[in-house]
Amino acid sequence: MMKWMLAAALCSASLGAAAADAPSVTLHGKTYSTEFATDDAQREHGLMDRAHMDADHSMLFIFPSDAPRAFWMKNTLIPLDILYFDQARKLVAMQLNAQPCKADPCAIYPSGNLPARYVLELNAGQAGQLGLKLGDELTVSGSPPAAR
Repeated sequence: MMKWMLAAALCSASLGAAAADAPSVTLHGKTYSTEFATDDAQREHGLMDRAHMDADHSMLFIFPSDAPRAFWMKNTLIPLDILYFDQARKLVAMQLNAQPCKADPCAIYPSGNLPARYVLELNAGQAGQLGLKLGDELTVSGSPPAAR
């Protein structure tokens, strides 16, 4: 009986540690599970072809350097809020309620002339619900692979 209890305790501790290391982002105290897009192929594909994204989920695009960024919604099936953050993870630009696009020409959603290193995609409407403002800070948890 003691061995079983010890095994159960170790298993629970391992699962808790794995959950604590699961990738997530936090904005205004709201935490979203996230997927990291850190290489060209991942960043290019993004959330294309997905018919649904859970309300508490996101995708974080991580770039190796700061530069003005622009995203489009080609083959993206769900409306998104696209949030641009600088190297200090401060919000520098927002493109809200970006609409799906199946055929060219698709609209382009830029960060303007503002450099961004991180771009976060949330379901459309989330930025408004959080009351996000320029300068808000993004917290990233988990271990993203190095951007390439």
